[in-house]
Amino acid sequence: MRKQAHYVAKPMSVAKTRWGSKPDCLLAGNEAGCIRIVVMAEPTPIPLTASRAEQIYPILSSTQIQRLVAHGQARSVHAGDVLVEPGDREIPIFVVISGELEAVRPSFAQETLIRTIGPGQFTGELNTLSGRRAIARIRARQDGQIVEVARDNVLALVQADAGLSEILMRAFILRRAELLAQGIGDVTLVGSNYSAETLRIKEFLTRNDHPYTYINLEHDPAVQNLLDHFHVSVAETPVVICRGETVLRNPTNSEIAGCLGFNEEIDETRVRDLVVVGAGPAGLAAAVYGASEGLDILLLETYSPGGQAGSSSRIENYLGFPTGISGNELAGRAYTQAQKFGAQMLLARVSGLKCDGKRYEIGLEDGTSIASKTIVIATGASYRRLPIHDLSRFEGAGVYYGATSVEAQLCSGEEAIVVGGGNSAGQAAVFMAQNSKHLYLLVRGSGLVDSMSRYLIRRIEQTPNITLLSNTELVGLEGSNHLERVKWRNNLSGDEETKNIAHVFVMTGAEPNTGWLNRCVVLDGKGFIKTGPELSQEELIEASWPLTRRPYLLETSLPGVFAAGDVRAGNVKRVASAVGEGSIAISFVHQVLKE
Repeated sequence: MRKQAHYVAKPMSVAKTRWGSKPDCLLAGNEAGCIRIVVMAEPTPIPLTASRAEQIYPILSSTQIQRLVAHGQARSVHAGDVLVEPGDREIPIFVVISGELEAVRPSFAQETLIRTIGPGQFTGELNTLSGRRAIARIRARQDGQIVEVARDNVLALVQADAGLSEILMRAFILRRAELLAQGIGDVTLVGSNYSAETLRIKEFLTRNDHPYTYINLEHDPAVQNLLDHFHVSVAETPVVICRGETVLRNPTNSEIAGCLGFNEEIDETRVRDLVVVGAGPAGLAAAVYGASEGLDILLLETYSPGGQAGSSSRIENYLGFPTGISGNELAGRAYTQAQKFGAQMLLARVSGLKCDGKRYEIGLEDGTSIASKTIVIATGASYRRLPIHDLSRFEGAGVYYGATSVEAQLCSGEEAIVVGGGNSAGQAAVFMAQNSKHLYLLVRGSGLVDSMSRYLIRRIEQTPNITLLSNTELVGLEGSNHLERVKWRNNLSGDEETKNIAHVFVMTGAEPNTGWLNRCVVLDGKGFIKTGPELSQEELIEASWPLTRRPYLLETSLPGVFAAGDVRAGNVKRVASAVGEGSIAISFVHQVLKE
């Protein structure tokens, strides 16, 4: 059973602030007697990327400051005043007119100074847009004058003022990138590189672009002191420590999301213009275009933005990115765009679709129900699991379905296998080969020409530590707590070979994520959603299609319910195609809403 506990800190002497403050400790859920001491951090902020320092913390001109002042409230601050605490919601930004502010990351032991903010500069990062909880403490270092701009006004600014939007958005994005690179956030993860649960948590935080500090049980000499401090045993790891106070023992993703405040409160009485189910490329495109055109949009995602594409190490054939872009970075940018235009996102597992009433209702695993006038289904597809005995025992402990920097760290200097012949497998093979001792690419077919882009085939051919094994499939996995050996078979000769390889990346086939639809829409024989011209007249009659018109392009057998991306029958398995379908669906959503 998973457990959750709170670290109980001892009372400290108080340092009063003019604006008041929140306690850093929780006494068994009671704040009585739990008070805070303010210790000014030393002026040694984390190092910034030198070439972008002026973009990360720009100095606004007097004209730009005046435009911000029109949307904010001027006020005085005194040294030691705390303006934002970690965990606060609805985070404003503060523009410094005079004096100096500081952003610090508090922990149970000490504070880390992230940055000082001087005259003409402003606070804030991506959580200001998303509405998620504050990561850092914002405090006045000196007496001075500031302008406070509420989050709603910041959102209005980035939509209406092109000049300020560019400055603010660039700074927010780059600040988050610096926090991720430095591993400075409000989360500490203690775990083992050999633990599937540790890998799951690392992937969850990474793919949600949430900065965290990772402490390795095997290599960090001070880990026992940390465990003792929080009264945690090694057997209870992995452990997530939120904001230096809340200890989560082997938490689920939803428990982590709850602790970090990923989800906003949902009004169940509100009927949305559009609910987008799935935040892969198709769903994100629908959210961006729909929100930018004024639709009230809720985006639902089980795990993290990006979908299957989010696990791609590098996409090099996507329009506009000649040097390539990782799937996670592309998804992060798209998610930020959707937030900029006001789309709301909820990390939650969808349990079903109610389609027999006057409006559509989407049920969530926690019992919540969300009503909407229209729906875009963009739940994508998952890599097919290999028909190998004991496969599940090694998933996350040697068998992986993603090939990002998180997984790459696990097989550095060791041999690895990629199974699959599509573009995702090719991208994974090229990426993993950079740090692996040797990489084997296993393909059931006779080659790669029919299933992979030519540029990837050339890259594989020119990478000396990649061996392509055609007509070959994985047939066996062995190990104790972690994968240790594999067995593959040549399907032409029948020869089998066993190798001491501990890392296998599976990227083969696709299973549509349509089990939650409760037969509300017509599916093809493989479980993909049929849309538009794919739907026969007989299928529409059987589905009780109520309108005189035929379904629009991308519209399912339910009026106003659309499918886009990999979940749709006949889809083209490319990121650009999914993005196109997601954006096209919005034009038909507008037509349905007019009807």
